[in-house]
Amino acid sequence: MRLSTRIALAVGATVPVLVLATGWLLLRLVATDLHHQQDAHLRESAAAVAKDARGLLRASAADRSAAVEQARERRLFTSALDVGVRLVGPGETFTGGPQPEQGVPLPVSAPVPVTLRAGGDSWRVLSTRVSGARPGVRGTLWLFAPDTAADTQLRLVRRRVVTVALLAAPLSGLLAGAVAGRASRPLRRLRDSASGLDPRTSTARLDHAPARITEVDDLAHTLQTVLSRYDEQAGRTEEALATARSFASAAAHELRTPLMSMQTNLEILTEHPGLPGPDREEVLDDLRREHARLLGLLVMLRELGRGDLVEADAFGPVDLADVVEASVREQRRRHPLAHITGDCPPGLRVYGWEPGLRTVLDNLLINALVHGGGSDGRPARVGVTLGVSGDHAVLFVDDEGPGIAPERRGEVFERFERRPDSPGSGLGLTLVAQQIGLHRGRVRVLGAPGGAGARIEVVLPLLGGRAGTEAALPAQRNWVIDTAGGRPQEFHKEDS
Repeated sequence: MRLSTRIALAVGATVPVLVLATGWLLLRLVATDLHHQQDAHLRESAAAVAKDARGLLRASAADRSAAVEQARERRLFTSALDVGVRLVGPGETFTGGPQPEQGVPLPVSAPVPVTLRAGGDSWRVLSTRVSGARPGVRGTLWLFAPDTAADTQLRLVRRRVVTVALLAAPLSGLLAGAVAGRASRPLRRLRDSASGLDPRTSTARLDHAPARITEVDDLAHTLQTVLSRYDEQAGRTEEALATARSFASAAAHELRTPLMSMQTNLEILTEHPGLPGPDREEVLDDLRREHARLLGLLVMLRELGRGDLVEADAFGPVDLADVVEASVREQRRRHPLAHITGDCPPGLRVYGWEPGLRTVLDNLLINALVHGGGSDGRPARVGVTLGVSGDHAVLFVDDEGPGIAPERRGEVFERFERRPDSPGSGLGLTLVAQQIGLHRGRVRVLGAPGGAGARIEVVLPLLGGRAGTEAALPAQRNWVIDTAGGRPQEFHKEDS
């Protein structure tokens, strides 16, 4: 059912009820006014006949002639005009004019006009006490006014109220339907605009001109917001599907070589069961290395996928010093022979994703531990320093390894970029660059302050600074896709 039809039916049903309710109130007011008029007339008549009523009581009490008594009685009834009169004396009752029958019981007294119903008729009754000149000569003067005129007028008003209510139902319904139909035009235009949208065939979205109707404009704004969120979620779903496909493609591409190497080694062990001990151990060591590389590659690809799919609501205030200290403790536990130092002042808070920041620290420390050992086989020495520069937190990770040549410092963040003798997957620093890009930071490789080794610098905006507000995530997060497709990743890095 259309909205205009609903409004027409509602108005058509409501208006007669309102007319009837108003008519009932009008009837009450009219009845009250008519009774006030009748009561005023009764009081005036009572004042006018009071003198003649006293004279009639005196004549009756003095036993005067019937002619005198009749004359006074006529005078009493004549002065009452159209009002019925009943004078009840000590020994006689005089009646005249319209009034209830003698057998109808009257109120004990009616100093204020009251309504008396008798035999289907309605009367307004007023009583007053009168007394003659002699002591003990007293009586009650009753005055009666028929209530038929008031009843007639009330019936007339009642019929007109009912007539108006019956006419108001269809007329108000038709008028409300016409007005509602005109008022709902902006809503129909909005419906037509929304029904013509099809994201499968067109990129057009809801275009609404303000109708200056609050409800319609609010609905249009809500629809635009919902459609915008739909587009955003559809885009994220498409990105997630592309990420899943790219993950499979990257895994298949990068796992092919180690898997083939493992297959060759397994064939050697199978085809040469009597392989000498040293050769057999060498093959097994090669299998262990390839297995570790496969496992590391899968872990790194999984982490890249998490970074590509993370949502903005996962971000929040993070104490960077706590993250650094937790990562340092973990690496000390895993590498008890290495020497890892940390200088992390507390209270440096950033707006970020804590698992992603922990991934940054873990991969930076692992990279320094792998490549930071001496050429003579001595354990690696790694230093972690956290400080402040303006409204940014600055993190340095230093090692005492061979370092990175200046011309290669920008390449280390590219996917699958690793040294020939590196046991890693070539994705550790790529994962670092991804997370720093998500956090609107910067990362670059520098020379070690002491001259030997490498230094990696990470800069992140502090919470509360001009750059540390809640910023939106990058529109394009395609690290896994780029990893599979061979395009350069989108992140901010600086060469020294």
